[in-house]
Amino acid sequence: MEIADLKEQDLGSLSELFSQFWGESSVLESMVKTFARLSDDPDYVLLGAKQDGVLLGFCMGVVCRTLYGDCSPFMVIEDFIVDDKHRRAGIGSALMSTVEQRAVDRGCSQVLFVTENDRRDAHGFYAAQGYSPDTHKGFKKKLSP
Repeated sequence: MEIADLKEQDLGSLSELFSQFWGESSVLESMVKTFARLSDDPDYVLLGAKQDGVLLGFCMGVVCRTLYGDCSPFMVIEDFIVDDKHRRAGIGSALMSTVEQRAVDRGCSQVLFVTENDRRDAHGFYAAQGYSPDTHKGFKKKLSP
C-alpha cells in the first residue's frame, strides 16, 4: 500500500468512494476545478491510499490559522474515508499517521475533526488512533444556499 498526494486522475475513483459513503454522486467537473485550486494551496493536504494502483482511501487535511496564544496553526481533517471492503487492513491508520505528520511538518499544534454520532465504528477507530471523544464537544450546522 502507498500513501501519497492525490492526483487528478484519482478523482473518478474518489467520487466512487464518496458515493459509497454518502450515497450520492459527486459532480466530476466540479471536483476537477476544485482539485486544481486546492492542490496548489500549501494549506491543503490531499492524501490517497492506493494498492496496486487502486484508490482505497482518502483524507483531506486543512491547515487553519489562529490569533490566540503563540498563533500556532492547527489542522482540521475532512472527508476521511476508506473503502468498505478494505477496512480493518491498516489503510485508515496509515492515512491518519501521514496526515498527522504533514500537520507536524506545517507547525500545527493539534489535529481536530468532526464525525457523525451514529458512526460508532469510526468512533472506535479514532479512539484507537489516540483521539479522545471526552475532551471536547463538536457542533455542526448545515447552511442553506
